[in-house]
Amino acid sequence: MFRPKLPTMPQPTGTVIPPVVIEPTVITPGTSTPPATVPAPTRPMVQLTPGTALALVGGGTAVVLVVGAVLVSLLLAIAITGASVAVCALVIRSLVNADAKRR
Repeated sequence: MFRPKLPTMPQPTGTVIPPVVIEPTVITPGTSTPPATVPAPTRPMVQLTPGTALALVGGGTAVVLVVGAVLVSLLLAIAITGASVAVCALVIRSLVNADAKRR
């Protein structure tokens, strides 16, 4: 019950071909061939001139300024929204308290 069942190997059918005898070859030492050198892939070289460096610095500065302006405007919008909600809450509280005092 706890022993694994191993599959039985089926017997080969058809004609059986006898194995071919392989004769060893003679290796003569000392006649080695140099390994083939693979040329390195050529990549285009990027030359950093003062003009391109200035363009990169200018582009990076522009990206930082634009992202900063967007983030500051989002923060300002959230602050204005919070302040307006607070003012509305104070006005509604004042109206409810004034209406309760009249009764």
